[in-house]
Amino acid sequence: MKTFWSALLILATLLTAQEPVSKDTAAFVPKPYISTADYQTIVDSMAPGSKFGLSIRSLHTGKQIAAVNADSFFTPASTMKTVTTAAALDYLPLNFQPKTSVHMEGSTVGKKFSGVIRLRSEGDPNISARFYTDPFYVLNGFADSIRQKNIDTLQIRIELDTSYFSGPRKPDHWRSNYFDSWYGAEITPLEFNDNCALIRMTPGKKIGDTASITVDPDVGFVKVENSLTTVKGAKRKWKYALDKDAPIVRISGTIGVNVTDAAIVVPVRDPNHYFQAAFIQALKNRGFTVMEDSSAQSGIDIHTFHFEGTPLLSYLDEINQRSQNLHAETLFRNFAAAKFGVGNLENGRQGVHEFIQKMELSPNDFDLFDGCGLSPKNKLKPSSETALLAKMARHPRGKYYVQSFASPGIGSGYKRMNGLEYAWRIRFKTGFINEAHGLVGYMPTIDGDTLVIASYLNKTGKTPDNTCRGALDSIWMSLYRAVNNGYASLLSMRNLYIQGESVSGTQERIRFFSEKFMDRPYLLGPTGEGYLDTIEPKPMIYTDSLDCVTYLEHVLALAKSPDEDSLFSTLQRIRYLNGEIAYKFRKHYFVLDWIGEGTFAKQLPLPNDTLVVRTIPKKKFFRSKKISYDQPDPQIYLKYLPLEKAIEFASSTWQGENSIRGIGFVSRLNVIDIFHTGFLILEKGKKPVLRDASSKFGKVLDHELQGYLESWVGTGKLPGIILFEFL
Repeated sequence: MKTFWSALLILATLLTAQEPVSKDTAAFVPKPYISTADYQTIVDSMAPGSKFGLSIRSLHTGKQIAAVNADSFFTPASTMKTVTTAAALDYLPLNFQPKTSVHMEGSTVGKKFSGVIRLRSEGDPNISARFYTDPFYVLNGFADSIRQKNIDTLQIRIELDTSYFSGPRKPDHWRSNYFDSWYGAEITPLEFNDNCALIRMTPGKKIGDTASITVDPDVGFVKVENSLTTVKGAKRKWKYALDKDAPIVRISGTIGVNVTDAAIVVPVRDPNHYFQAAFIQALKNRGFTVMEDSSAQSGIDIHTFHFEGTPLLSYLDEINQRSQNLHAETLFRNFAAAKFGVGNLENGRQGVHEFIQKMELSPNDFDLFDGCGLSPKNKLKPSSETALLAKMARHPRGKYYVQSFASPGIGSGYKRMNGLEYAWRIRFKTGFINEAHGLVGYMPTIDGDTLVIASYLNKTGKTPDNTCRGALDSIWMSLYRAVNNGYASLLSMRNLYIQGESVSGTQERIRFFSEKFMDRPYLLGPTGEGYLDTIEPKPMIYTDSLDCVTYLEHVLALAKSPDEDSLFSTLQRIRYLNGEIAYKFRKHYFVLDWIGEGTFAKQLPLPNDTLVVRTIPKKKFFRSKKISYDQPDPQIYLKYLPLEKAIEFASSTWQGENSIRGIGFVSRLNVIDIFHTGFLILEKGKKPVLRDASSKFGKVLDHELQGYLESWVGTGKLPGIILFEFL
């Protein structure tokens, strides 16, 4: 059987620290498993020439623990939405719901209303089929409300009250080509169907025919100029162009006769009047006779109908999970209007700056030109982004904020990092515009901390966008695997804990949980400090294989934890002095440190025991790890039962009460205390049984203590044993 001292010698030959652990325990700062050079290597191999920025911050300490160009400015793309939503969530009430209203100003004669219908909205971006059965759901509701006033005929002039928002519908700093894509829809207070339309294209019946084109939803507003020709096969070589100002779409090119699912989504020009056309269509859908009369005169407001839209928390999901630009810009202006009375870009920027100051950050680190991140002029510092995200995680509404982010398989993350184990734990916001990629968010760690991460690639040149996304994903996945090394074992421990919840008493719980590891494979030194220390970055918890000490530690953690959520912290308090996770503070010497701390076990006095005094060479041991040990080498007064007396004890049947104790096997080497340990099972009328993780048998098993002790007779390697009880 390998000795405990051999284990220490093996540990001494493993990875050495890249830098010494601080002598000041209060100043110890955790470091990621891979260095900043490793992060840069990933970028250089996948997106060479790109400008890379990274900030990683510990939520527990608030300190930045890794940085690459973290104080340089980067174009954040859609990660700018994290700033917009943070400011809005801080200021707006949780029950904030933008209101849309219909004002009927005129008179009725019989069932006919004559006058003006004034439409006003505070910017509800969800008058669509996103949360309702169809895009007309809200507008049909208005029509039904009018019907309930015993009206079926309308001679009307529509007035649009768009005063809630001011400024251009097309933000000045967006690139012109954005306005031809759905994600660049114009921003208005009256919004219908995301201010977009779906254009469906169906090939003609025979080659040479003009294709059939329909608009969905069709409210008679969007006009299509169709020169799309049907050709053989399944070719898809069409293109579209939008008029600069009018809702006209020109579609040309060819479509194969075998194509069955051709469609494009286009933004609609002049969305306020698009809303008006949809409202009139809803009236007609509900059977109204509608006569538009430009000369109709306004009168008194005889009927007013209000609809309160989707609440704020649903806004957040659409913005941070699905990265909906129109929602972000609308919320940006809603926030501005609520704070300053007018919803425009200038007030939105001012409100965000005041919020950043309130969060005790510098507004100079966040240069905003819009609310969604489409402007290439937007800039921020990665270090300031992680500082903001960290503060928002501790905000009174922080849980809503963090939960609104995407994750693998959800929202904009539906294709990101899906192969990562337990990927659902990560929350992030994606970002992409021309030559700018971002990935920011939260990553929980196995030790209960959360890493706050902001990662950016700018000036990506000709590197494909998928490759850039892959580079950021690779950094996140490498980091996640490092800081959650052993998470599967933690889940396994939690499952075991649940199985033993009904077992009471430390003795019975130790017996119960020690049995659960029977036949588990043996592995010397399976655990380390994970990402919290560079000397031995093995998992901090590991149950796939065990050695003699880790077997005791994991069992004792299960037996002593007050609940399943405390398993990890209990295990670390057992393994480390004062629970301080670092190689320097690990209880390397079993009797001196592990038992000697006096928290989880104490040595039992035995009749006929022998006393030896040993000096433990801690200075030399830690020096091999480049760790300073400032105390004198400690002396240990080691009392043990000599081997012949121990065999005599083991050969007798136990006459006391059933119990379980700890047993240690004393080393012949003067520089160590014991070389092996395990559980001692004592049952009345039976010989003592050793339950241990055995290198000889390669697994956890029960075997008679007598036979084990007798195997050492004549070797001179086992002077005797100690017994200890668990506290």
